[in-house]
Amino acid sequence: MSQPLLQNKRIALPARVEPKVFFANERTFLSWLQFTVVLGGLAIGLLNFGDRVGRISAALFTSVAMLVMVYALSLYHWRAAKIRKRESGPYDDKYGPTFLCLFLIIVVITNFILRFTS
Repeated sequence: MSQPLLQNKRIALPARVEPKVFFANERTFLSWLQFTVVLGGLAIGLLNFGDRVGRISAALFTSVAMLVMVYALSLYHWRAAKIRKRESGPYDDKYGPTFLCLFLIIVVITNFILRFTS
């Protein structure tokens, strides 16, 4: 009795990646950048119209905005590389929004502490 030729062998077919996947990655990157522009605007407002505490808070908000920009860029490139290589796997972001909220809470609490102690 002869064995079939393709028993236990998998045929590798290239996965088709639709263009909307690339555009979704870019759209997510632009939404992260839009949020950093809002944070930067808040920092500029505090810098221009604030006192010493406002300038410290502006520096903190600017540093958070810069961290978010670097994170968004690295996440965009990571996802683009995975899409280009047609890798399967989760493309979701588990930790970014959590750390962003944590950093913003720390900056706002620091702002309130500085405001009420000075």
